[in-house]
Amino acid sequence: MKKPNELTIIEAREKIKEGKLTITQLVKSCLEQIKQTDKKINAFITVCEKRALEKAKKFEQILKENPKITEKKPLFGIPVAVKDNFCTKGIKTTAASKILENFVPPYDATVVEKLKKAGAIIIGKTNMDAWAHGSSTETSDFGPTKNPHDLSRVPGGSSGGSAAAVAAHQTIAAIGSETAGSIRQPAAWCGVVGLKPTYGRVSRWGLIAMASSLDSPGPITKTVADAALLLRVIAGKDLRDATTLPNPVPNYEESLEQISPSKITLGIPKEYFLPEMEKEVKEAVERAIKTLKKIGFRMKEVSVLNPKYSIAVYTIIQRAEVSSNLARYDGIRYGRSREFFGKEAKRRIMLGTYVLSAGYYDRYYAKAQKVRKLICQDFERIFSQVDALVAPTSPYLPLKLGQGKDEPMFGEKQDVLVEASSLAGLPGISINCASPQKLPVGLQIIAGQKKEELVLQIAYQYEKGKD
Repeated sequence: MKKPNELTIIEAREKIKEGKLTITQLVKSCLEQIKQTDKKINAFITVCEKRALEKAKKFEQILKENPKITEKKPLFGIPVAVKDNFCTKGIKTTAASKILENFVPPYDATVVEKLKKAGAIIIGKTNMDAWAHGSSTETSDFGPTKNPHDLSRVPGGSSGGSAAAVAAHQTIAAIGSETAGSIRQPAAWCGVVGLKPTYGRVSRWGLIAMASSLDSPGPITKTVADAALLLRVIAGKDLRDATTLPNPVPNYEESLEQISPSKITLGIPKEYFLPEMEKEVKEAVERAIKTLKKIGFRMKEVSVLNPKYSIAVYTIIQRAEVSSNLARYDGIRYGRSREFFGKEAKRRIMLGTYVLSAGYYDRYYAKAQKVRKLICQDFERIFSQVDALVAPTSPYLPLKLGQGKDEPMFGEKQDVLVEASSLAGLPGISINCASPQKLPVGLQIIAGQKKEELVLQIAYQYEKGKD
């Protein structure tokens, strides 16, 4: 029998609704798991124990007086962890950097606001690469997070703390942010579900900016259905973020079954099966493709732009936007002075400033934006032939701690298979496809803009049909 902290959102909701589990029991179970495991894993920077328990007691009283509250608030009483680059009113928000070590925001990010409105209980703020600069959570000024499946390995990043917390059952679900892989890659390495929505589907207001034309908040969960529910809660137009999409938010979880696999063609991009890809990854993804075929999906091999181009484009655009966004941390208005920036942040600021400087703007930044357009057009071409793409999330198994320490382009190499879709603003999901007892392997599904429903439907069919 599952412990309360091992439940999914949907399972926990049902038990609370039926009176088989109290909200306090659920919150206490998660807090106990954090106490027992987090000294080794280091998934959290801040744990909101007192706040969470007080909220649980208050919610129990509300539930007693109004048993139908769970129908109006889909996350009522559910503990959710939030990546530490989302502003949380009255709760320390550090972006895993010593510069913001004691920063307590006076407001909630839109995502946090929506979670609270839906009844979620914020159980803590999760560790990450400082300023979201990295793909291993090792650049955090508060120490690296470790992979719950193997403590000698990294969980991925930059949302490594969120993915590890979900994988270790320290929370029922978590929120991450992705600029180019920072949800999907750690989800792949921790064996959980990570959904990166279409750019603009979820508000960035109150998210500490890394690269503003790329940043996308999204859910990290134990199941596809949980990801669908959580996305419905956090998605939508926000007047405070002009880049948010005006489109109505579908009921993602209700539409999960509304798909006919035989009418869907999945493209297999041959360029995503890199020569250096690890054998275990290739075999796991090939098995997953066979499963999807068995379920009834049509398969078609396709050719796309080589993902190596996205590394160069992403590096230039992201560094340029980083240098601009980090300019506000001057120690005058809030936070500490710039001498507290870590090595990775300084490296990115210098490169970003360089590509934006006179004489180099056209040579690097303007050219990168042109190639970004070509990447977008290539995806448009592909999605005129197939409905979605299926591919590995990462070419590698979770790496050992310290393995990428002296490699400046470490993150870009790990995220090579997710960067192109991020540059194009597309939705994508990573779901574990490894055999039981093996290290996790991510299978990613990518579709056209605003096609989150399709991505979730395909992933749900795979989740149901896999061995």
